[in-house]
Amino acid sequence: MQLHARDHESARDTAPRATPVPPAIRTRGLVKSYRGPDGTTTHAVRGLDLDVRQGETFAFLGPNGAGKSTTIAMLCALTRPTSGHATVAGADVLTEPHRVRRRVGLLFQHSALDPDLTAEQNLRVHARLYGLRRAEVRRRTAEVLDLADLADRRRSPVRTLSGGMRRRLEIARQLLHSPGVLFLDEPTTGLDPHARARIREHLRVLRDRHGSTLFVTTHYLDEAEHCDRLAIIDGGRLVAQGTPHDVKAAIGDDRVVLRTGDDEGARRVVGLLTPPERTVTVDADGLWLRVPDGSAWIPRLCAALAAHGIAVHAASATPPTLDDVFFHHTGRSLAGPAEACR
Repeated sequence: MQLHARDHESARDTAPRATPVPPAIRTRGLVKSYRGPDGTTTHAVRGLDLDVRQGETFAFLGPNGAGKSTTIAMLCALTRPTSGHATVAGADVLTEPHRVRRRVGLLFQHSALDPDLTAEQNLRVHARLYGLRRAEVRRRTAEVLDLADLADRRRSPVRTLSGGMRRRLEIARQLLHSPGVLFLDEPTTGLDPHARARIREHLRVLRDRHGSTLFVTTHYLDEAEHCDRLAIIDGGRLVAQGTPHDVKAAIGDDRVVLRTGDDEGARRVVGLLTPPERTVTVDADGLWLRVPDGSAWIPRLCAALAAHGIAVHAASATPPTLDDVFFHHTGRSLAGPAEACR
């Protein structure tokens, strides 16, 4: 049987269309302000627009005091926005705060476990607070302990667990009521590199197995690198948003660093070779600037410096990093001394 063009159009019109998947988190113009006793207003979050997709790991990257924890408090309906709108797991934070709280999990920055109770007892207390029935409590407790790789430590007092184990237990506790969105506020702060890597792997498995949406606040650059997408916040304002690759690609240029016998003299020479809009900086790292295709620039710069009698001791070209993105938008570095060494 042949179909005419009109039949094809009719078939297309009646074919089922995919329903767009709503975001797990959506904010528009979200603001949180505080008025001090002297009448002055402090803006902790300023006009935040965010879209977090279902099932992704989303990093909220920024320094201490940037507004990360305040944003989480609003998204978990623990504090009311001053203005703006937000929905989380399909519920409105202003008009449906109870539904929001039932649908999210929140890992606080500081531990909220009872050190004198066992791992299993901590989980059961939390489950009962969420109204889970006894049979469901037993089942879910066993499931999340297994997921956290802590089944063999279920009867161990929390005070006997390592820092990484405690963090995994806290994550497991927030999964008991099967939240649609799990917020993790600085989940690896204070942990050693090995424990941090294990927590990161644990979260990856959690996302892959259960399709959980993870919203992670962090000031660790390497932690944000492993997330699907990220947003950079500073002073309560969103300054960049996208995949780690995209936000770095937006800067574009490589960072060329030279260590010379006379960095100030080298700055004058290099400044003559580069366009006026290219800033040449001298700091503790040596002399550095941003140029496209930095590896191709290095021989030219070294030759020019040698012609002026300036010795070059070392030269390198590196693509943009997340810290470069932060510096580009704020004029400051996010990496601390320990982070810079990684």
